Amino acid sequence: MNRMLILFLICCFQPAAATKPDLLLAEVYNDSVDVEQYWVSEKLDGVRAFWDGKQLISRGGNLISAPAWFVADFPPIELDGELWIGRNKFADTLSIVSKHNPIDKEWRQVSYYIFELPNATGTFSQRIKAMQTMIKQQNSPFLKWVPQFRIANKTLLVNKLHDLEKSGAEGLMLHHQDALYKTGRNTDLLKLKTYRDTEAEVIGYRPGKGKYQGMVGAIIVKTTEGKEFAIGSGLTDELRQTPPNIGATITYRYNGLTKNGLPRFARFLRVHKAF
Repeated sequence: MNRMLILFLICCFQPAAATKPDLLLAEVYNDSVDVEQYWVSEKLDGVRAFWDGKQLISRGGNLISAPAWFVADFPPIELDGELWIGRNKFADTLSIVSKHNPIDKEWRQVSYYIFELPNATGTFSQRIKAMQTMIKQQNSPFLKWVPQFRIANKTLLVNKLHDLEKSGAEGLMLHHQDALYKTGRNTDLLKLKTYRDTEAEVIGYRPGKGKYQGMVGAIIVKTTEGKEFAIGSGLTDELRQTPPNIGATITYRYNGLTKNGLPRFARFLRVHKAF
């Protein structure tokens, strides 16, 4: 789907506010991690959603207008997961779930893949069993769980990452087997990707040259640390003609940092929208 159309739909949609959920957030994986102590799962590139027992709420604290039939068999307990339709389908998923008036035909593509039981007791290993049991009991065709598996060492972990990325997966998540549930960013939950991604604020533009004459050649951004640099890679012709507004937040990917602390091989991914 055309990215500019997606952004137009999002901008026109005014979601209903709810209480912003306090969620568990991941740190970045590092080589000091003892892989054998973690459960591993695929990192789904969907829309994070918190089920409070009655309704779905986005990470940003907005109500998600899911059809009644979609959540009819969800349990009256808190769940954390991703609304997901498949790999490389983030824009399509966001378009579907951000509509105030849900379209049944579109929502039938979506499933809610859970990976946590917020505020539940026991270790993560115990919560895995609880999630599996709960899903079997609910018997909802739209309620699923993110499979968790073991990997014996770092070499096999990297091999698994590369195999999944070749198939279009975003990366891997690692969750410590003995972790009790707690919110906030901590090392109980880790994310592993070949590249890193983060956000920056648009502060200006560089004019295009050659075939991009009269368009934007690159957007100038500033990180939360105050570093300024330009991103030209990843911009479509549509974005070069109508670039993100000054002050907008964009998400970009990169491969490590230079000696000056600037992102290496930065590539534009999307305009960030806190939903």
